[in-house]
Amino acid sequence: MLTGEAVVTSESLPSESSMDSLSFSHLPCLLLIISSLFSAATARASISASEAEKVPLALYYETLCPYCSNFIVNHLIKLFNNGDGLVSIVDLKLLPYGNAKIGPNGTITCQHGPAECLLNTVEACAIDVWPDLSQHFSFIYCIETLVYERKYPQWETCFEKLGLDPKPISDCYNSGYGKELELKYAAETNGLQPPHKYVPWVVVDGQPLYEEYENFISYICKAYKGPSIPSACNELSLNTIVKENVNPAGPVCYTEETIKPTLSSIIGSTIKAWMQRMNRAALI
Repeated sequence: MLTGEAVVTSESLPSESSMDSLSFSHLPCLLLIISSLFSAATARASISASEAEKVPLALYYETLCPYCSNFIVNHLIKLFNNGDGLVSIVDLKLLPYGNAKIGPNGTITCQHGPAECLLNTVEACAIDVWPDLSQHFSFIYCIETLVYERKYPQWETCFEKLGLDPKPISDCYNSGYGKELELKYAAETNGLQPPHKYVPWVVVDGQPLYEEYENFISYICKAYKGPSIPSACNELSLNTIVKENVNPAGPVCYTEETIKPTLSSIIGSTIKAWMQRMNRAALI
């Protein structure tokens, strides 16, 4: 049990009418085979990418943003498709912080409330406790599937489903080390250049993908310079162009800074229109 754990209820997740209702009754089976898929993809693919040849892929996200969970559950999982070889050419880094803010004395406020801060820290601890990608991704995938299904109060069931010991995560969280990890992710997220505008914020080989984030595999294939091309890359068009100022093709959770100018411009336009009407009325 996590000391000071936020009360996590499904009602605390913002309603997202645009989300698909997808059943994951087969989740336990999926979770148990992710690790084997990772190993098989690496062993069976005719790719021997060195660490230097791997394409850096970073996902900046927050745990209760429904669009982040959608990306992890329905898109990022494609890296682990058996036989494609994609995961063997990628250096995947997950950064669970997103649009949170740091206040006085290092306090962290999360966009979707205390429950999100809890799960951000839990997933940060998982990445640290289980540095092996297949292990911590399986755990995060399990939690984010529950978020996607609006069942995330059941997140602790992921330990049993995956046969993982909850004590290292509990120790990480209760000792305060988890908060240190979150502050580290905060520094990395806030140091992004260009700054992130929303989450999920996907960066391939140092290049933010903006509205093209769901097309991340094409950018990985284009950036990969290794000796052998994964089979998944042969099926994709590599004519990719990143457009910085286009609205995202998929829904996102905007940063507070991105929202504020939009609201300000709306209010400013309303006031300006009202003043113009008043001026016209005075002239009549």
